[in-house]
Amino acid sequence: MLRYLIHPVFLTAWATVLLVLLLSVFPASALQAAVRGVSIWWEVLFPALFPFFVISELLLGFGIVHFFGTLLDPLMRPLFRIPGIGGFVMTMGFASGYPVGARLTSQIWEQKLINRTEGERLVAFTTTSDPIFLIGAVSVGFFHNAALAPVLAAAHYGSALLVGLLMRYHDRHAPATPLQHKTDSGSRYNRFSAALIAMHEARLRDNRPFGKLMTDAIQSALRLMMVVGGLVVFFSVVMEVLSNAGMVSFLSSFIQSLFVAAGLPERLSDAIINGLFEVTLGAREAGASGGMLIHQAAIAAWVLSWAGLSVHAQVASLISRTDMRYKPFLIARLIHSLLSLALVYLLWGWVGPVV
Repeated sequence: MLRYLIHPVFLTAWATVLLVLLLSVFPASALQAAVRGVSIWWEVLFPALFPFFVISELLLGFGIVHFFGTLLDPLMRPLFRIPGIGGFVMTMGFASGYPVGARLTSQIWEQKLINRTEGERLVAFTTTSDPIFLIGAVSVGFFHNAALAPVLAAAHYGSALLVGLLMRYHDRHAPATPLQHKTDSGSRYNRFSAALIAMHEARLRDNRPFGKLMTDAIQSALRLMMVVGGLVVFFSVVMEVLSNAGMVSFLSSFIQSLFVAAGLPERLSDAIINGLFEVTLGAREAGASGGMLIHQAAIAAWVLSWAGLSVHAQVASLISRTDMRYKPFLIARLIHSLLSLALVYLLWGWVGPVV
């Protein structure tokens, strides 16, 4: 009997019932939280992510992604055990922020350019914050200290690359996707020619005129933005009703006791709790917590790398139409967050702000 009660399906069902009860008890707070979530989506996420989603669709349609995939294959396969096309996904993921890496990975999986294991490796380390959010929102906006950006960036993106190197051992016996266009080793000219051929063939296979391609890209991006917005609103409401019910305070007290034992400021526990659900709220709490700046920066790095359950849900939604699994991504987030936190302490003396 106990085995059935702790089954994930039953736990999810009871959690849903509890959420419905909390919504009926705190309807006004839930409405305010939903409005805040919509505001974050419309004012921050939509203008930041929508152009990248449209551009990624266009790049796939024109074959640009296939061009870089062939060109970067000699680098990505030895380092990360991922086809060269992963280099393009990595660049776009690092530059555009979550969940662009997962979006592109699911797209190239659908085109059979990577297999399940390679997709799981790729999503694991390309789900990162974008530099604009890390520098503008976190360092300048929340901490009011632009000098904090180098250490946060080095810890966040450096640990992401370390996760990529570690994930090459994930499912190590899985077969690799074969290279579509073989070239003579050591010949840059042949490599470039093969990349051009790959781009041309991809464009011929797509065969959509520009107007149709643009329309499809916008429609696909809008559908995805609606999913992202819904998840942001949902987790904003969940966080609010759990706070009103006192559950967040209970969890916060437990984390505070752990922080006291570790010699860390108690107020940083609020950043952990908020960051567990939503990265923006967690980073803001880390900047407002006070205390020693190095501890605040370390918690902020943890929040940025964990990414919050809201981003986890977005990634899970994007890979749900593929055969990629969520568990490797979850493990990678845990490793990334801990590595990022540790790197802040290790790098503080070299690239940390002078205080």
